Amino acid sequence: MNQEMTRLVKKYPELTACMADIEEAFLILKNCYNKGGKLLLCGNGGSASDCEHIVGELMKGFLLKRPVDQNLQKRLLEVAPADAENLINHLQGALPAISLSNHSALMTAFANDVDPSLVFAQQVVGYGINGDVLLGISTSGNSKNVLQALKVAKAKSMFTIGLTGRNGGEMNEICDVTINVPWDDTPSIQERHLPIYHSLCIMLEEEFFGNAKKSISRT
Repeated sequence: MNQEMTRLVKKYPELTACMADIEEAFLILKNCYNKGGKLLLCGNGGSASDCEHIVGELMKGFLLKRPVDQNLQKRLLEVAPADAENLINHLQGALPAISLSNHSALMTAFANDVDPSLVFAQQVVGYGINGDVLLGISTSGNSKNVLQALKVAKAKSMFTIGLTGRNGGEMNEICDVTINVPWDDTPSIQERHLPIYHSLCIMLEEEFFGNAKKSISRT
């Protein structure tokens, strides 16, 4: 078992039942990023905030230093010699992730003019390509707008991951892998979602930036 997953189970023993699915989700995300893909995320309410949280951990340094790659450093020296040192020293490597819950102008326009249940699905049409991953977060597993987005993702040959509760709802039937937290009430489910996605972010960072020598402080 991965060191981070061992730490997760030690701290949250009830998540032992989720370990195989967490590992499968990690492998899906690792393969996506290895092939130059990106992660899309959607959820409602607290789960929308979780989507933003995950983006924040993936798009910048989390626990490790993430120097930008050598090719970008070279190009920065060529195109912006006066600013290159500052850019190279302060920009950080990123794992591409987009929260579909954050685009208020698009979402409100589409909800008003077309169909509110498709506000995430429409963005999957625009952003998603073959090989990308859509992570849907729903404590019930039955959030209609999340399910519609997952269906469109499947139609676009994307990989789908569900983060949900014990029952899993319709997510169980749609997603390539569903992480079912063994709780039934929304607060308890959401409290376990956070350590799960933190662990996924830590494992991904270690996979792609693990050669870094110094840790950075989190904000």
